[in-house]
Amino acid sequence: MSKLERVFHSILFEVIALVILSALAYWATGKDPIHLTGLAITLSMIAMMWNYIFNLLFDRVFGDDRAARGIKIRVGHAVLFELGMLIFSFPVIMWVMEMDFWGVLWMDLGVVVFFLIYAVGFNWLYDIARQKWFVRSYKQSELSI
Repeated sequence: MSKLERVFHSILFEVIALVILSALAYWATGKDPIHLTGLAITLSMIAMMWNYIFNLLFDRVFGDDRAARGIKIRVGHAVLFELGMLIFSFPVIMWVMEMDFWGVLWMDLGVVVFFLIYAVGFNWLYDIARQKWFVRSYKQSELSI
């Protein structure tokens, strides 16, 4: 995966998640949607930086053939990524939401569960689409040269 594609992947992942999470956060907390959206954007920026670094390292360990990854590797990928995000996001959420440790812990665990499911599904669908449309068309264009 090229650097440009990694950036595209991260942005697409975060934009879709941002829309879903902003709506869920408003529904769950009743807090000001502008306030929640600002927090969500901040967390998305942190997540995009972490996503780029984490996936670069993960691909070095598990190889570039992302489409061949099974459910165990995908779940492991999601769990490790979310543990890192928990470390980075926890203090930010506590500060912005002005919530205590336990309140943020429950909210952050809910977000982690959401992202575990979302990350596995998004990345699997992305890898299938990438394999079907981009990798195959690249190989076909190479053959015609």
